[in-house]
Amino acid sequence: MDYVAQLKTLTKKNDFFIGFDSDGCAFDTMELKHKECFCPAMIKHMRCQPVSKAAREVWDFVNLYSKTRGCNRFLAIQYFRDLLKERKDVKARGFQPLELKELDAWIARETQLGNPALEAEVVENGNEDLHIMLDWSKEVNARVEDMVFGMTPFPGVMEVLKEGKSKADMIVVSQTPLEALEREWEENNMTPYVSLIAGQEHGTKAEHIQFATEGKGYGKDRVLMVGDAPGDQKAAEANDALYYPIIPGKEETSWQRLLTEGLGKFFAGTFAGDYQQQLLAEFDAALPAEPHWD
Repeated sequence: MDYVAQLKTLTKKNDFFIGFDSDGCAFDTMELKHKECFCPAMIKHMRCQPVSKAAREVWDFVNLYSKTRGCNRFLAIQYFRDLLKERKDVKARGFQPLELKELDAWIARETQLGNPALEAEVVENGNEDLHIMLDWSKEVNARVEDMVFGMTPFPGVMEVLKEGKSKADMIVVSQTPLEALEREWEENNMTPYVSLIAGQEHGTKAEHIQFATEGKGYGKDRVLMVGDAPGDQKAAEANDALYYPIIPGKEETSWQRLLTEGLGKFFAGTFAGDYQQQLLAEFDAALPAEPHWD
């Protein structure tokens, strides 16, 4: 399937465009997925059993409680490895995380960092590092399918989708595998509100916004990204788009504010400028850059 073509061929029906992240933004799934699915599988495949306590702390920091929150799963492995090997308690035990040099090389040349691209790479240039990563990623997906069900969106999400649909073209912009996204949005009858659900198979979040909006005549300050992670902000900035943050720990308040204040300013053309800068300052203060154990 040509995932990029799905984005490029989206029809512009409204003057405004909104992209919504899903995990941790529309749905309260981040804690469940990382603590019950990603991390246990990571400890197994990365052979971190001797330092499991430290490994869990590092994994949660990278994916939940820092400025790398919400990053692609394979980038998370890189951040995790680099932080773990520098911890004093890990060094004291003589533990060395897997180097994964071939993963680094694959990430450097590939933009669609998902299982389909990795599986194709393994078939063509099979390497132990990439086999380990593919096995881990597949197990994560299986754990998510088994564990994560019955999730509902944060209060306020449905109201925002209903309010936005009449004025904006809306899509999901996520680095979650497409199968999981489609299942979660369909379970909650949310798919009618968006034109497309874009997952990791469609490329980066910045590419999602670019391909969905480029050359389609959306005016300046009429493209908005709604997300809960710095990567969402960077994806918006890469496209000269506006950004509304769903602040971790304050999700319900953030959605209510978007409904009662943010959307109105966006559609009125008063979102950019002071209001945008205020939102970005609040978001920046919510997530640390450096780990607390240092």
